[in-house]
Amino acid sequence: MTTTSFRLALAGLAAGLSLSLTVPPALAAEGRVEPPAQSWSFSGPFGKFDRAQLQRGYKVYKEVCSSCHSATLVRFRNLAQPGGPEFSRGQVTALAATFQVKDGPNDQGEMFDRPGRAADAFPSPFPNEQAARAANGGAYPLDFSVLAKARTYERGFPRFIFDIFTQYQEQGPDYIHALLTGYKDAPQGFPPLLPGQNYNEYMPGHLIAMPKPISDGQVEYPKGADGKSPVPETVDQYAKDIAAFMVWMAEPHLEERKRIGLFWISLMVILAGLLYYTKKKVWARMPDGSPLH
Repeated sequence: MTTTSFRLALAGLAAGLSLSLTVPPALAAEGRVEPPAQSWSFSGPFGKFDRAQLQRGYKVYKEVCSSCHSATLVRFRNLAQPGGPEFSRGQVTALAATFQVKDGPNDQGEMFDRPGRAADAFPSPFPNEQAARAANGGAYPLDFSVLAKARTYERGFPRFIFDIFTQYQEQGPDYIHALLTGYKDAPQGFPPLLPGQNYNEYMPGHLIAMPKPISDGQVEYPKGADGKSPVPETVDQYAKDIAAFMVWMAEPHLEERKRIGLFWISLMVILAGLLYYTKKKVWARMPDGSPLH
C-alpha cells in the first residue's frame, strides 16, 4: 500500500468514526432517548431467572397488564415448567381459574364462558382487534408473548462491538423498564398534547397512547416473615418485575439454551486443544527423524 493510499484509508476511518459518534445526538434530535441499562439476573452466559421476580412479574401482569394486553402464545401450564416462575401445579390450576375463557359451542350451538384451565392460553381481554381499539381510543394493545424480543433499540458504535464480548442482549427489558418509568409532564416548549396522548421520555417522539399504567403501591406483593414485602412496591420495581416476566414469556427456554451453549463451547475448546497438541505431536519431526526447524 502506498503512503497516499494509507493516508486516504486513515482519513476514511476517522470520518466513519466521527460520523458514528454523532449518532446518539442525532437520535436525541429525532425524539429518541436511550434507555439506561439495568442489572438483570438473567444477563450474561451464566445468567438465570430470579424465580421470585418472575412470580412477582406474573402478579403485575395479572392485576394490571392483563386488562388490556393478551399473551396468547403462553399457556398457564408453562408457569410450572422448569426455568420459569415454577409455580406448583396446584397454584397453576388456581391461577388459571381466576380467568374466564371463551369456549364452545355447547349443545345449543352457543359459546360460553368457563374458568380457565392449566392447558388454556392466556386469554385476550377483547374478542377482536376492533373491540380492543374501540376500548382504547383507537390504539391497539400489543400481545405480550414476544414483545420483550420485538421491542428493542440500537446502542450504536462502539458499544455494539463491546456487546459482542459481554453478550449484552437485554435491550428489550431495558426498553420496557424505561417506558414504564418514563411517564412525565411534557417539558416547557413541547407541543400541546392532543386527547388520548401522553408524554413519555423514552417513547420515540415522546408521544404514547397508553396512559400511565401503574403507580407506587398499586400491586401488593407477598409479605415476608417480618410482615414486609422483600422488595419495594414502587413503579421502578414493578417495571423490573414485569420486564423480567416478559423476557421469560418470549424466551421460556433461556436457561436451557445457555446451559447447552456453554456445554458445547467448553467441548469445542477442549477439542481444539487436543487437535493442537495432536498436530504438534504428528508434525514434530521430519520423515528422516530430524526435528522440524
